[in-house]
Amino acid sequence: MGSEKFPAPVADLCDANASLILTGELRILDPVFQPYGQCRSFSGRVVTMRVLEHNAGLRALLEAPGEGRVLLLDGGGSKRCALIGGTLAEVARRSGWAGAVVNGCVRDVDDVNGCAIGVRALASNPRKPGKRGATEMHVDVDVGGAVVRDGEWLYTDSDGIIVCDREIYG
Repeated sequence: MGSEKFPAPVADLCDANASLILTGELRILDPVFQPYGQCRSFSGRVVTMRVLEHNAGLRALLEAPGEGRVLLLDGGGSKRCALIGGTLAEVARRSGWAGAVVNGCVRDVDDVNGCAIGVRALASNPRKPGKRGATEMHVDVDVGGAVVRDGEWLYTDSDGIIVCDREIYG
């Protein structure tokens, strides 16, 4: 699901699914993520990946068919280096990913902003990431004050980012 198939504005999704917020099945991430890329609204099933100041394995993941999914890249909130830049954003776009939420930084901001994909990140940092380190795939991550599980649904637009254990509609 990209912005052309976005189900409803995030605020409307929250309004229509208020009971899921009360049960914790629908979670609202803290408003700490900045928008990058041309797609300001995107949604899809989440693929989680946890790294710390490196992006080992990220290119291979993004080269695989994205099938409209959203990468949730948990960099532990580190702002000491970027995890995604213009090249990887373009790889993700070509492979059919709807977007990425990065609990960390991006770089090559002009290139990312020129790419027809959605990206949310804490900030930008010109320093490149390391290429070695432990990578955890398909794990629960604690991002933006909420636990996000691999396979859940993520929706984001100018109002914020929400995640739910099921696909929801407005």
